[in-house]
Amino acid sequence: MNYVKYPILNNILTKKMNHAIIIISYGSCFINALTILYVEGRDSVLPIFSYLAVDKEGKEKKGTVDSASREEASEWLKQNELIPVSLVDSLAISKDINLKFFEKKPKSRDMAVFCRQFVSILSAGVNILSTLEMLGEQTENKCLSRIIWETRTEVEKGESLAGAMRVNRNIFTDIFVTMVEAGEASGSLGISFTRMAERFEKDAALKANMKKATIYPASLAIVAVAVVAMLLIFVIPSFEDMFADMDQGLPGITVAVLSASNFLLSYWYIVAAVLALFIIFVVNIAKSRVGTQFLGRFVLRLPLFGNLVIKTACARMARTLSTLIAAGIPLIEAIDITASTMTNIHFKNALLAAKEEVAMGNNLSEPIQRSAMFPPLVHHMLKIGENTGGIEGMLNKLADYYDEEVKNVTQSLMAAMEPAIIIVMAGIVGTLVISVLLPMSAMYDALDAI
Repeated sequence: MNYVKYPILNNILTKKMNHAIIIISYGSCFINALTILYVEGRDSVLPIFSYLAVDKEGKEKKGTVDSASREEASEWLKQNELIPVSLVDSLAISKDINLKFFEKKPKSRDMAVFCRQFVSILSAGVNILSTLEMLGEQTENKCLSRIIWETRTEVEKGESLAGAMRVNRNIFTDIFVTMVEAGEASGSLGISFTRMAERFEKDAALKANMKKATIYPASLAIVAVAVVAMLLIFVIPSFEDMFADMDQGLPGITVAVLSASNFLLSYWYIVAAVLALFIIFVVNIAKSRVGTQFLGRFVLRLPLFGNLVIKTACARMARTLSTLIAAGIPLIEAIDITASTMTNIHFKNALLAAKEEVAMGNNLSEPIQRSAMFPPLVHHMLKIGENTGGIEGMLNKLADYYDEEVKNVTQSLMAAMEPAIIIVMAGIVGTLVISVLLPMSAMYDALDAI
């Protein structure tokens, strides 16, 4: 077929494909432009501080005071012979209430920075109340800043730091609270926060590797779906009238593509409803006990990705358990807390079963081996640590090893998935293009024969 003699096909395909690409580009720009609401600074009005104080007779006093700063408000209380118990910016509280829905939960890196800064300030000789106040003021994450202020208020009332943190378990997890509690009991709070900072940093690195392995293929899949949808909605229908005038029958692939295009245009609401119901169904199933078991096992059996999940779980287990044991936490309690950090239900159940056997006097390495969830290296390293009395050191080495393994597996996974996804995308788009080219090629051949 001579495309130079019949340039109409090239012009039509070029215009339609460019139209679809432009639409997809604008859609991508719009999605990328959406950002999480972030409020900076304060209103120009004078701040109003709510205070809870005690007078000379020990009576509790509550009220508000207009002041340019917290220091001025505190000075006003002292001038009125009031001992401040808590002093909070009412305007800030109002903002937090209104924007709490939009608050961004602190990530592992935010928590690592918080721990590092806490140690730095505390080591300079600053007391805990002042340390929390300084951190509350300088922490960029609004959610974490609010939680720090709430923690300071509880500590100011006489609660221990661990007890104050326990109020916000969605931010300060069980392992965090336990580490702080152990640090307070042993007088080594700085060491506990340093260990937690290291754990958060390692956890952030693990999550980053997992995201690299999932976000890229997910993004390509979304782009592929968007391209196919745009072609079916905007490009393919423009050829339907042309094909309808042809005397000869259409190839099967062309008929299938046209049928899919017509169905999508006529019943798009059904497609959207089915897709929405499917997502709701999957989410609800994933929350159920049976669904959690199934999805946990399914992920482990995925090629390449399952290996990444296993190594990530091993790294997290070893790092968490090592951190807790180093802080002096009893092994049984340490295993229980470590199990709560596992994201895959099967690893969690394996650790909980191991905890029961350790409580009966068995070594940890034995149930770990019988669970068949962890690689043999985990069992052997634990056994060596138990025999030499250096289980903490062995767990640290194990965590470092699997951290590096996660990094290597992520790179291999990315290298393997990139060409595979590109081939799949090319196959889908190529099928649509061929479905248009075949009947037009037949039409041009018929014209050449005249």
